[in-house]
Amino acid sequence: MLLLNGIIAMPHNYFDETSDENLAVVTVIGADKPGIVAGITAVLAKHNVNIVDIAQTVVRGIFSMIMIVDLSTGNIDLPRLREELVSRGKELGVEVSVNHIAVFKAMQRV
Repeated sequence: MLLLNGIIAMPHNYFDETSDENLAVVTVIGADKPGIVAGITAVLAKHNVNIVDIAQTVVRGIFSMIMIVDLSTGNIDLPRLREELVSRGKELGVEVSVNHIAVFKAMQRV
């Protein structure tokens, strides 16, 4: 970890294989409207789940977001987090999926 002008910068390999056991991938997709990011991230904040990385975009009115989250800081397990985020997604009118990062890494090897 480096401190640059008051900003914490993590080395590129900071989240290596040994830390993957607590990481999950959250994807959100649906028609764009205000409140999607706030609604989804509120669930994460409620459970003290850290967002490690996030990207979101809107293409022709379709909202998409992908987050890598760290469950080691939180007070919730993956199945329960998935349940709560899917439920919140239904309230917001978007599709949410939550999977352990190992699922995505395994798909890359196929």
